[in-house]
Amino acid sequence: MRMRLTVEQLLDRQEIEDILIGYARGADRADVDLIRAAYHPDAIEDHGGVYVGPASDYVALMAKILPTAPLMSHLCTNISVEFLDADLAVTECYFLTFSRREAESGSFDSLTMARCVDRFERRDGAWKIAHRRLAWEWNHEMPINETWGRGMIIPDMGKAVRGAKKPDDILYGAWARQRSGEEIAA
Repeated sequence: MRMRLTVEQLLDRQEIEDILIGYARGADRADVDLIRAAYHPDAIEDHGGVYVGPASDYVALMAKILPTAPLMSHLCTNISVEFLDADLAVTECYFLTFSRREAESGSFDSLTMARCVDRFERRDGAWKIAHRRLAWEWNHEMPINETWGRGMIIPDMGKAVRGAKKPDDILYGAWARQRSGEEIAA
């Protein structure tokens, strides 16, 4: 039987979920500050055999790779949080990632499922990842077949607003951070 969470644990759980989702946003938008903010300074990143070492070095590597990496979308799902004590939690979450890739053989779309098990620690009042281990679950690759519902969803792709990296994505626009009626800051 699962123990009932306290209000404090519910707030902690929300903070932890926000960190996991912020990490995904950081990867998708090449917003390395969001990825960095997910980790304690001495954290360890074990990226499923691709990288094992200090999370700070992993973040530095992502800072070089992500700005020119293909567009991708990480969906953070099935988040479970187990509180071991007031300042220690183990989490598991699934990352379903869509990405468009280029290879010598041509362009393709990739769909990948991975799972992250994180040890979160609260230090100085803030929950962050102290140790992450990633396990690759599966991958499916397919030819690009982007017709946008055969033209029914977006009839004229020349007018479509597409996702982009920081600072060009719509997320970073001044319009989103001002009240209606205020003049848009340059």
